[in-house]
Amino acid sequence: MKPELDFHQLESFLAVARAKNFTRAAERVHTSQSALSRAIQRLEEQLGQPLFERKPREVTLTDFGVWFQERAQRILDQVDDTLTEVAEYKKRGRVRLGAIPTIAPYFLPEVLRSFAGVQPNVSIVVHEDTTAQLLRRCALGEIDLAILAEPVTAEHLQVEALFTEELLLVLPNAHPLVDSEAVRLSDLKAHPFVMLNEAHCLSENISSFCQRQSVQFLSIEKISQLATVQELVTLGHGVSMVPEMAAQIDPSDQRVYRRLSGEPPTRTIIMVWNPYRFVSQWVKAFQAFLRERVGNA
Repeated sequence: MKPELDFHQLESFLAVARAKNFTRAAERVHTSQSALSRAIQRLEEQLGQPLFERKPREVTLTDFGVWFQERAQRILDQVDDTLTEVAEYKKRGRVRLGAIPTIAPYFLPEVLRSFAGVQPNVSIVVHEDTTAQLLRRCALGEIDLAILAEPVTAEHLQVEALFTEELLLVLPNAHPLVDSEAVRLSDLKAHPFVMLNEAHCLSENISSFCQRQSVQFLSIEKISQLATVQELVTLGHGVSMVPEMAAQIDPSDQRVYRRLSGEPPTRTIIMVWNPYRFVSQWVKAFQAFLRERVGNA
């Protein structure tokens, strides 16, 4: 059978090896001389070799004891290093954050910068993907948290609404509707519409809104990137609707944004996570940060 060693035995052995005296060694490890002697005796029995030569005034290491001393010290050094690293690891954290393409480049940069200011030891790893893929990865535990837009079907996942934003009409700056005081949805029926493809929930948000208003658009192009939608609008391919967060950071002066009169089209931003998997303190800290940030917006 392999000997079963514990850290206390190794510490006791090293104390005796350094002190060369059981009484002084017992004082150093804060135990009684008899308890220390029993610990050394058990260690020698487990190893099947004597570690010390007992002499009237001192104890000295046997040849085996000299060999074992180096290994015992190495083991305790590794344990000490590991515990130090564990303590440091507790000060650092990681959050695997998923976000859809119509949110990630517009909402996350400032959020991540602000969060880094209050939690500099937390690394946020961003995964950009479609809603369906992020829900799947969240369920499997491949990501800790996802920021999405309704609607979602999230069985066994926790969903929490963060905020609702308006969808704005985007037009080329020379479009005839630019000077209209109030643009109605019905005014757009005669104009071609550039939309994201069906993989993006933003398309569903827009389509659902138009259906409620009994308005049918001529969709001539379906794109995979919101930035491409904006550029095609600038080139005169049609009009479109984009989230307000995208409009707010658009540096181009070649297109303009307008609110629709009447009931505005909106989308609700949510965060989703798996409550049946371990949620670290860092994920909880980021969730709390998001709640506070949108609450103060």
